[in-house]
Amino acid sequence: MDIRRYSENSITIYIGDEINEDTNKKLVHLKNELEKMEIDGVSEIVISYTSLIIYYDIFKTTGKDVENVLKKMDLAKLEKRSLKYNLVEIPVCYGGEYGPDLALFDDNGLSPEEVIELHSNTEYLVYMLGFMPGFPYLGGLDERLFKDRLDNPRTRIPAGSVGIGGKQTGMYPFTSPGGWNLLGRTPIPLFDENREPQILYEAGDRIIYRAIDEKEYKQLQQQVEDDDYEVKITSREAN
Repeated sequence: MDIRRYSENSITIYIGDEINEDTNKKLVHLKNELEKMEIDGVSEIVISYTSLIIYYDIFKTTGKDVENVLKKMDLAKLEKRSLKYNLVEIPVCYGGEYGPDLALFDDNGLSPEEVIELHSNTEYLVYMLGFMPGFPYLGGLDERLFKDRLDNPRTRIPAGSVGIGGKQTGMYPFTSPGGWNLLGRTPIPLFDENREPQILYEAGDRIIYRAIDEKEYKQLQQQVEDDDYEVKITSREAN
């Protein structure tokens, strides 16, 4: 672990310099162990691609105290433990007004039907959340779907939009500007302040997209409005 302190109330731990599943597992193991320890003063632990940031209350603890805890941890021992994660199923209506960039993948030699088939029913790893609350950066995208971000970003992307940016796929929890290629949209709120948990997934979890048609989209949308829809979440265990 490479431990660095950039501010008076946070410490960053770097685990290698490659974005891959192995690095993600190490970060998730480390975060789980730190949360289990319930270190007095630690307020938040955030995972990124290759690092983990620990935020703490300077009136309750010090950076040196947190560093001392970290230096005593055996990362190799943690890696031998099994790792639990959630598989979250997200229904997506592809194409049309929901996915206006679906046809752009013709440049990749793919029909809209082929894009949908390649993008759905694949387990994507949540590397990290960023950009906005609940925006997942997902790994595991088929290389045939790699697509550079739009040269001219949109000023308004509807909440629930699912897209591709470079080598990753992800989705927008809120209406916002953005430059990702839009494939479809989900009627499921990705962030809900009245739900527990507010965000359905976290770093280390997996997301799988299930293709639906517009009729089912509107049915699910109504169920969500009636508070009569439950997201399918399955607990799994990784070696």
